[in-house]
Amino acid sequence: MQGGIRAFVSQGSIVKSAVLQHVRMVNPLKPLLISRYESTSAARIEEQGFESTKISDVLQAKGKGADGSWLWCTTDDSVYDAVKSMTQHNVGALVVVKPGEKSSIAGIITERDYLRKIIVQGRSSKSTKVGDIMTEENKLITVTPDTKVLKAMQLMTDNRIRHIPVIDEKGMQGMVSIGDVVRAVVSEHREELNRLNAFIQGGY
Repeated sequence: MQGGIRAFVSQGSIVKSAVLQHVRMVNPLKPLLISRYESTSAARIEEQGFESTKISDVLQAKGKGADGSWLWCTTDDSVYDAVKSMTQHNVGALVVVKPGEKSSIAGIITERDYLRKIIVQGRSSKSTKVGDIMTEENKLITVTPDTKVLKAMQLMTDNRIRHIPVIDEKGMQGMVSIGDVVRAVVSEHREELNRLNAFIQGGY
């Protein structure tokens, strides 16, 4: 999965570079003024490139409460109840907060935590608290709403994580999954290639 994502992004970059090279080399014998125009236009296309989408765009597209963005549990909840909530809402992770402090993130609990720290170790999910197995706040990898989607994808693939909290100066803003990020990148690649195609066809 991780290798496939890297290959996808790499392939998209190669396609973009090839198309831009085509744009610059369509007619190298044109007057200098036109060549400068083409160079400037190509640069403008690149500025709109594969890195324009931000995490805030992903959260907006999901909508508040969609796909578990705002689902949470507390450190005192049982792991059983947390996993039950994940199952009911069809998500793979929950934000963990301290009891009575919903705006203050304490960590995150994922399906992977449940498998590795409960199932494999033979512990009881009903008698184990979420706070005992969660990834604590000081160890979390997070992004902000202004983080570019490709940067978020790089963080997730490099650290082999599937969910990443979105936090700003106001606190927790939501959570995105690797699926959310991949969908955003696919959409951005498609839009970018359409723009490049329109440029070649004279739409710019």
